[in-house]
Amino acid sequence: MAAKKILILTASIGSGHIKAAEAVAEELTRLLPQAEIITVDFMARTTSLWHWLTKKIYLEMLNFVPNLYDVFYKLSSNEAGGNCGKNIFALFMLPVFNRLQVRYQPDCVICTHPFPAGTVSLWKERHHSSLPLAVVMTDYSLHPMWLCSGVDSYFMATEDMRQGMIEQGFAADKLYAEGIPISAEVQNLPAKEELRKMLGIGQDKRVILLMGGGLGLGGIEHTLQELEKISQPLVLLVVAGRNEQLRQQVEDFAIGSHHVIRTWGYTDEVKKLMGASDLLITKPGALTISEAFALGTPMLLHDPIPGPETENAVYAARHGAAVWLHPGEKLAAAVEEIFQGDSLQEMHEQALNRARPLASRKIVKIILSAAGF
Repeated sequence: MAAKKILILTASIGSGHIKAAEAVAEELTRLLPQAEIITVDFMARTTSLWHWLTKKIYLEMLNFVPNLYDVFYKLSSNEAGGNCGKNIFALFMLPVFNRLQVRYQPDCVICTHPFPAGTVSLWKERHHSSLPLAVVMTDYSLHPMWLCSGVDSYFMATEDMRQGMIEQGFAADKLYAEGIPISAEVQNLPAKEELRKMLGIGQDKRVILLMGGGLGLGGIEHTLQELEKISQPLVLLVVAGRNEQLRQQVEDFAIGSHHVIRTWGYTDEVKKLMGASDLLITKPGALTISEAFALGTPMLLHDPIPGPETENAVYAARHGAAVWLHPGEKLAAAVEEIFQGDSLQEMHEQALNRARPLASRKIVKIILSAAGF
């Protein structure tokens, strides 16, 4: 019997969708080692020049006109607007999936971004296909762009999201609130003290991790300037992502700082850095939040991209695992307040209460069972 082929479609818009796809692929390989697991970035230049250009326009929009994206997000949040946007993107991207389907002939498709999810849904409808399709949502809120027909199993972060889909008429037996998939590496990390030894970080200072996602966004320069106002010596771990200009600026800033500042570019060490830290200051990407939950790392969230990141920040703050810094609030004062009394310990415990470290394993088992593998 030929080995099963499983096609995972994701999108390199930020790093969260990619990380979710990697976590699913990692678990698929563990549970079904004989299968061929193919992961395709739907927005990569090597996949489609037009898709890649769409992504570039999106990122430029975020850099220069973030409020415009907020308008688009809100317009697509109602059923009519969501269906319109979804159908336009699906039609635009359908030729690419036609090509991928012919090339790979998958036995099952898993999507971790709404663009390929809508596209495969349309393809199934037009071809009257029973190709198993699973959609893994990577946000802490529902949005119509994720919701398609022809999906055999939906995976979401919370039970509230599941109930919301049931209220919209989706079959309950296809909906699974198993959490957002994260790498199994998180479960196997040493304790904080050991991680600090491994990373060459002392045990005598508070450690703060600064991240802006894979794109190196999130006002890290401003954050460093604010943290300089804190007289207590700190260890600041800065992940600049693929933003080399930012990395150089941080390294220049470190020369005159009274804190110890260490810098990384795009790195696979993020989970270790997070586990070694007392506090994470970051934009509220859903995968970052999910990893912090699993590690029990308190968060200070700021500068969410309007739309899903705002909803992520609301979720984490409402459950006591994070403080959401709103415009006009002072970052240095917020950090000092978190470091007082029992706040850090309480946030640590609330983060662990939200953790779903086995999400990948549960999701993959359900997908394989539903597909009859």
